Amino acid sequence: MPMIQLSLPAGVLTGDARGELSKALPQTLLKWEGAPDTAFFRAQAWCRIEEVADGGFGALEDDLPRFRVDVTVPAGALSDRRKTGLIAEVTEKVLAAAGLGQSEALRVWVLIHEQSEGTWGAAGSVVKFKELAALAQGQRSDA
Repeated sequence: MPMIQLSLPAGVLTGDARGELSKALPQTLLKWEGAPDTAFFRAQAWCRIEEVADGGFGALEDDLPRFRVDVTVPAGALSDRRKTGLIAEVTEKVLAAAGLGQSEALRVWVLIHEQSEGTWGAAGSVVKFKELAALAQGQRSDA
């Protein structure tokens, strides 16, 4: 199941932008995973936006805000093409939410963490990618 977390300095996003991003980021992740747009998969796509206190997240060169997006997915869920698309679209959405242009894209880092088989659990059981893929295929054909 996918999870996406954005870390950024406090106060960079407006309340509205934060709310919109909290929906847009997991929707983008599901899209690039190729998951069906169903209630079950939407409920499993978690998003966390963590604002770091002033001075707690930055770079040596300047005080401009930085953005770190951590994406956790089962190993095998994203091909290289899908990773590339996900990184580009997430970067675009973060920049837009912060009111920044494409020239600021280097301030957005997207880190993809792939959980190997047997290292992800939910509902007291190990989550297996092939079972998720089969469930997604079954939900697609029902739609």
